[in-house]
Amino acid sequence: MTGDSLLSGVEEPVVQFENVGMRYGLGPEVLSDVSFQIAPRSFQFLTGPSGAGKTTLLRLILLSVRPTRGLVSVFGEEVSDISNEALTGLRRRMGIVFQDFRLLDHLTTYENVALPLRVQGRSETSYRAEVVELLRWVGLGERMHVLPPLLSGGEKQRAAIARALIARPDLLLADEPTGNVDPGLGRRLLRLFIELNRLGTSVLIATHDFGLMDLVDAPRLVLGQGRLQIER
Repeated sequence: MTGDSLLSGVEEPVVQFENVGMRYGLGPEVLSDVSFQIAPRSFQFLTGPSGAGKTTLLRLILLSVRPTRGLVSVFGEEVSDISNEALTGLRRRMGIVFQDFRLLDHLTTYENVALPLRVQGRSETSYRAEVVELLRWVGLGERMHVLPPLLSGGEKQRAAIARALIARPDLLLADEPTGNVDPGLGRRLLRLFIELNRLGTSVLIATHDFGLMDLVDAPRLVLGQGRLQIER
């Protein structure tokens, strides 16, 4: 937080986009003049038709691509020429649920979920109970010692969600997190995201599921043809 922010008592946004445009190569812009903020401890949805630019917007927040024009700031850091070391530090403050799960096939479900805590340098004795409790909550208590190739798509999805949540990140980005589970479990996972938000994490969920969005009174960032509207 900057000195001015401390003096004013106003917290900086977790994420801020200012007139961001993004294109790949010489193609047309995928995002055009996108401006929005994610406030600390906020909860919102990102939605829009396929091809509207949701994945690109998430990649920009994750810092895996840089904008063609405009400014992107994450945790108060403008990222246009930030160092790789600083990028790593910012990413460690995020939890990410990808559509393709990105579990490590040589690690068990338990080991995949515990990985962010291991990276932090914590000992297994300090986190084992947390990991086991979370795996039971997402319905994987009997599958914690199974390798990912033996898990169903829904089980992989739940393992990926548990891995993203276990370190209580400052920002959670979730791309269609309930797309491979039944509606009942989807609502249960949504409650988990809401509880994480109550504990202080900013949450952004990308989804096509209007039934899911209707369960939470939260703003919707709606992308269409590369442009963003905010519905409250």
